[in-house]
Amino acid sequence: MGLLFEEIDCQPSRLGDISLRRRRIPALGDRDIYEVKLGDEFLMSSLFVEAEKELSNLGLAALDGDQWKVVVGGLGLGYTAVEALHNDRVGELLVVEALDTVIHWHQQEKVPLGAELNRDERCRYVHGSFFDLAVSEAGFDPDHPGSQLDAILLDIDHSPRALLNDSNASFYTHDSLQKMASHLRAGGIFGLWSNEPPDEAFMGILRALFTDVEAQEIAFYNPFQNREAYNTVYLARKTAGSAH
Repeated sequence: MGLLFEEIDCQPSRLGDISLRRRRIPALGDRDIYEVKLGDEFLMSSLFVEAEKELSNLGLAALDGDQWKVVVGGLGLGYTAVEALHNDRVGELLVVEALDTVIHWHQQEKVPLGAELNRDERCRYVHGSFFDLAVSEAGFDPDHPGSQLDAILLDIDHSPRALLNDSNASFYTHDSLQKMASHLRAGGIFGLWSNEPPDEAFMGILRALFTDVEAQEIAFYNPFQNREAYNTVYLARKTAGSAH
């Protein structure tokens, strides 16, 4: 069966120590569970990935055309990014990650999905702050400044209110979201993962800038609590002809 727990790596970052761990819980079957922690806070577990996948599936299902250029904000364990690459209509994927340690875990294939991301020529890692790039004039692609996107899929904070860093709060405002929307083509999609129920105040901000705004609750089973749990995926479309 091997080790029941292993810390694969731990590195300092500007937000605190970030660690990658692998564990096995015999009661949950013969499989490895990967976890990412920032200090004492759990960021992600490979045990709960349904909503991260649905962020890609729902966001991309709302698009027309093909050869999409997509940004995923936050690499995590790679589930949102890999799910996007499973869609043949994605032509280019930029994965924006502020912590170089997390990028290195994937490049060095210390996490299970690293190999799949590395071998797909459509995928590029962008080391930088999603929140800074979102409000910049140049946008997310350092090789093609100002390029337009078909979808921006964000999974960094726990919710628009529960933040990994207090400085992220300025992003979830009308002005910052408007600047981010300038990088989307007309009809493009902004998607956001949240660990909390739909937030009406945040949806009000989205409705002022986008159309087709919705919040879908994604159900999954939590074996530790022996009950069904929920995450939320927000979706919003940039209005055709919008000046935002």
